[in-house]
Formats: sequence, C-alpha cells, structure tokens
Amino acid sequence: MRTTLAGLDVQVLQRSKRSPTSVAILCHGFGAPGDDLVALFEELVARAPALEDTRFYFPAGPLELEGYGGARAWWLIDREAMERFTGDPAGLRELRRTEPPGMASARASVLKLARAVADGEGLPYGRLTLGGFSQGAMIATDVALRLEEPPAGLAILSGTLLLEDVWRAKAKARAGLRVFQAHGRQDPLLSFQAAGDLRDLLRESGANVEFLEFDGGHTITEEEVGRLARFLAGP
Repeated sequence: MRTTLAGLDVQVLQRSKRSPTSVAILCHGFGAPGDDLVALFEELVARAPALEDTRFYFPAGPLELEGYGGARAWWLIDREAMERFTGDPAGLRELRRTEPPGMASARASVLKLARAVADGEGLPYGRLTLGGFSQGAMIATDVALRLEEPPAGLAILSGTLLLEDVWRAKAKARAGLRVFQAHGRQDPLLSFQAAGDLRDLLRESGANVEFLEFDGGHTITEEEVGRLARFLAGP
C-alpha cells in the first residue's frame, strides 16, 4: 500500500492480515528511488517468518534529484567538501561535527513519521525499529537517538558517523539499545574506519551493537539480509 504520512510518500507492507505486533521504518540511501529498499521485504520475511506480523514502512526521501530518473535524497551532499577533506583527518573530524544543510528538515520529517506510525498502530516506541542504508542509515541513527523514548532497535547499513558531539551526548540515554550495524571493508563512499568510529561511540555509551564487517563495497550482502532479518525478529 502506498500512502502519505508526515508529508512523506511511504510504502507500507505486511505479510499477515493481523494487527502488527511491531513495526520497522527503513530509509533508502542518497540517489536511490524512494522504493529502493522495498525489495528487502520478501527476503526478510522469508528468512524470519516471525516478521509476518511486523508492518514495514518504506518512506521516500523528501528531495527529488532532478535529472536522475526518480532518484531521491534526505538532504543534499556537499561532495566538494567531502573531497576537500579526504586524507585530512582534522578536516574530516570537523566535517562530521557540522550538521549538513537540510538534515534538520529531514530529521523533523522522520521524527514526525515515527510518531505517526507509533500512534497510528497503537504501539510504543519499544516496538518500533528504525533503520536504513547509507544516508538513510544516518537519518535513522539521528532519529533513534532523539526520540522521546528508546526504539526497539536501530539498523545501520553502510552508514557513518555524523554530528559526533551531539550523537555522543544523546547516546548516553540509549544504554542497552539493540543495534545491528554492517559495513563493507572496501566501501569507497563511506569509510570502514568511520563506521568503526560510530560502532565504538555507541558501544561506549552502552548500546548493544552487533557489528558485521564484510568483504565488499557500498552494498547490502546476502549475509547482511539474513542477519538483519534475525535482528528485526527480536532478541
């Protein structure tokens, strides 16, 4: 089912016709079509039948990238700044302490979506998992750390560390949060080292992080899908 929630175009899928026992919001990456992660639905449920009663929400980013055939984004990326600081550790540290223009608006939209989903389904945040791929993982992480109450879990697929000082401070209130994080050792877009920095920040704050590293680049692997399915199905 395609609908509009919190001002976002959202695809909603559930295998069973029963009332959902949990919900998952999965956000696509920069430059992907809004339905990019929808194909994961069948694979996840096939690997973890317990997910038949989980209702999945796949929101499309609010920005349309003109000239890219339906590609969308949560906020625009300053590629020049990223390239300028490549190989400059001090510059990269400063870059990830600065909020990208447009991220605040994206955060407001996904926070509003999470609240609308929880209220609409009559479920607490403790039954809601946030996740995403690449830029979608970044906004999911940011929102998971800002909700009024901890979510059931956070899935970070090929994400990275942003807003380091803010996330470190907010993560202190997320001790015990279940996190599944996966990243390719050869990722050419978002470095494996930065993913490790995010993992360490969350672990130091008391989060329970399951970290999967794999040989590969900026992608989602079969093993990753299987591990994600088990994570979403619960402890």
